[in-house]
Amino acid sequence: MDESGRSAQPPSNDDETADPNTTPDPPAPDKATEPSAPGAPEAAEPPHPHPEQAPTGHRPAHPAPYGDPTDEHPADGHERTLAHSGGARGTRGTRPPQPPPEPRGGLLMGRPFGVPVYVAPSWFLVAALITWVFGGQLDRVLPEVGAARYLVSLFFAVAFYASVLVHELAHTVAAIRFKLPVRRIQLQFFGGVSEIEKEAETPGREFVLAFVGPLLSLVLAGLFYLALQPVEPGTVPGVLLAGLMISNLIVAAFNLLPGLPLDGGRMLRAVVWKITGRPMSGTIAAAWVGRALAVAVLIGLPLLTQSGALGSTAEDSVGMDTVTDALLAAILAAIIWTGAGNSLRIARLREHLPELRARTLTRRAVPVHTDTPLSEALRRANDAGARALVVVDADGEPLSLVREAAIVGVPEHRRPWVAVSGLAQEITDGMRVSAELAGEALLEVLRATPATEYLVVEETGEIYGVLSAADVERAFVKAMARPS
Repeated sequence: MDESGRSAQPPSNDDETADPNTTPDPPAPDKATEPSAPGAPEAAEPPHPHPEQAPTGHRPAHPAPYGDPTDEHPADGHERTLAHSGGARGTRGTRPPQPPPEPRGGLLMGRPFGVPVYVAPSWFLVAALITWVFGGQLDRVLPEVGAARYLVSLFFAVAFYASVLVHELAHTVAAIRFKLPVRRIQLQFFGGVSEIEKEAETPGREFVLAFVGPLLSLVLAGLFYLALQPVEPGTVPGVLLAGLMISNLIVAAFNLLPGLPLDGGRMLRAVVWKITGRPMSGTIAAAWVGRALAVAVLIGLPLLTQSGALGSTAEDSVGMDTVTDALLAAILAAIIWTGAGNSLRIARLREHLPELRARTLTRRAVPVHTDTPLSEALRRANDAGARALVVVDADGEPLSLVREAAIVGVPEHRRPWVAVSGLAQEITDGMRVSAELAGEALLEVLRATPATEYLVVEETGEIYGVLSAADVERAFVKAMARPS
């Protein structure tokens, strides 16, 4: 089974021990995964935020000073000024939105096409289950094999998951062909996952990207069928080839079911996207079909087994077999239902990402010289309704940013004797952010250079203001709280 999923979660700000000078990486919101037996969340169309007039000079579109009751960004919900900010709470441990750290993925098996392939610990459980079940079938078909049947069964389990890997590599090669980065491939309990970090740009590419996996599984089934022809029936090679042919047919057929997170769901999403012109419409349609599919699997699979439609008689489908079938159906249904829900959640995230715009989130900044006392700098900032300080040289070129958390750490009676240069962080190339950045592009820049504040500049190099990672996080959480 091919499961895929994207995730980008709002971060937690509870880390009181975090270094105020750095922030962990923001999310790679584009991460997508391609499946090989249930699985895969999707992305959404961008929203249509109201454009704002870009101000000139270094006055941000929403300059709202700390003392302004209209300020959208205070962390504690109270009016604040730069001089009396309760700051450490608002800036310490803040970070751009990011998902929880991902595990490595298990045992690294190799890097085909430069993409790491991991085997999750859960794979060993399903390999043991396949070995036990297939070994029992071999005992009825080939009793003369004896105890060696379990070695044959283990070989079948490995060969089957090799087929799943080929299915995933088909997704990976297609993604590389479309210049979409692939983070990793993981083989796990119910199949495999190809984690593609960006979604396809067009519905046509989305359709191809999803279809190549089941297509390769069908090709493998055909190859095993051809290899089976010269082999004598009732032999170990014959049973293995027949089993691999049937299992690849099942993988292909299951993944072609038209509901997320399966490949067929991604294909349905592409079709609806093409018809409506809206990726979000495709995601919603395919996700709800996926949920209906989950209910059908939960109810229908045990009924099919009981009726003998899957090859067993009703008399055989009693007792422990009935419980096993019901448990398998419940697991499959849960995976499909969860994957469909994740698809909607990630689509909603991607829909709101464009609302994160550097120009609208930037704080107005006041330029000060290196030897300016902190108290004087704060007076200028509050008089100007600004919420940030930029240290500049004699020519007005920005040198460093005064950290809000550092300001809070200086007692008020000491501020006339402390120069702003002692509280500033040097501006590196990665801390210069274009005012035109928005959405995923903005988060990528912040992730590349973790910091609490960034200098925002116009295309001409003119200072526009200062962007706080805390403001980005709050805007992210606020956007996610709004319905799609």
